[in-house]
Amino acid sequence: MLIAVDAMGGDFAPVEPCNGAIMACRENPDLSVALVGDSNKILPIIDKYGADVRSRLSVVHADEVIDCNDSPSLSIRRKKNSSLVIGFGMVRSGEADGIVSSGSTGAIAAGGVLLLGRIPGIDRPGLGAVLPVLNRPTLLMDVGGTVRCKPINLFQFAQMGSIYMKLFKGVENPSVRLLCNGEEITKGDEVISAARELIKASDLNYQGYAEGKDLPHGISDVVICDGFSGNILIKFGEGLGELLKDQFKEEYTHHLLPKIGLMFMWPAMKRVLGRFDWEKVGGSPLLGVNGSVIKVHGRSKRSAISFAILSAANFVEHHGVERIREAIAVEDEVL
Repeated sequence: MLIAVDAMGGDFAPVEPCNGAIMACRENPDLSVALVGDSNKILPIIDKYGADVRSRLSVVHADEVIDCNDSPSLSIRRKKNSSLVIGFGMVRSGEADGIVSSGSTGAIAAGGVLLLGRIPGIDRPGLGAVLPVLNRPTLLMDVGGTVRCKPINLFQFAQMGSIYMKLFKGVENPSVRLLCNGEEITKGDEVISAARELIKASDLNYQGYAEGKDLPHGISDVVICDGFSGNILIKFGEGLGELLKDQFKEEYTHHLLPKIGLMFMWPAMKRVLGRFDWEKVGGSPLLGVNGSVIKVHGRSKRSAISFAILSAANFVEHHGVERIREAIAVEDEVL
């Protein structure tokens, strides 16, 4: 199996994507990775590794890079020689089985639609984020793929999110909730209300609304929202986590008692922090397009990128695109 990696995407490219590819190949002996990007920068990084791993790494040269300041759709159309466009082209032609990138979220979503195409029956793709919360992993969808949604988009996100959690997280009958500004049925705008009725009328395991305060406690297997709200929500969570980390560091760096306490509390803290390790969730899948596409956080280091590559391979091995296509076709017949 060959996974294409956008080696020029993200804040730490190409060093971290290249090392993430090496880690993934060491973890999965049946995996090969094509590193797409500036070969003059990539080759010195990977050539120092042993032949056992190096033999499963190939380099596909790309002259251009799509950055976060570029218009997503225009850059996909105009930067034909960019690492992201070339990587998508490899998936479309069948040369690669999937693609992983830490680059621009908008460009990845646009590339999925324009270069791979939507699965029949899907109006808009959705970008899911598996949140490492209490009790169970929760898939929040959408987190930036489709900013403004119609009711049918939210319904289709619920369909695809349920399939994903069943296939890749082993949840037999995933629970689904809509993110809303309250639990009461009277809450929500016209879009949320119409989406609720669509989901309730399907065979999905709908359990009502979820408020923002509920998500850290793992209230549901799948939580659905538009990409605007979802993106703000996860970035607020990231910022809050960094703030708490900095405050704890400030305390035990400048005060004696917290240092002493940390000696006794560290084993428990390490276990707790391990439960919320976002690097291990395997990136964010772009669901609804004809290919295995995984978006990784722009600040990701090699460990997170490695997990994302393995997640992309797992999606391919479990025929994720085909399973979503089949489920959507069946639901369309029922409706």
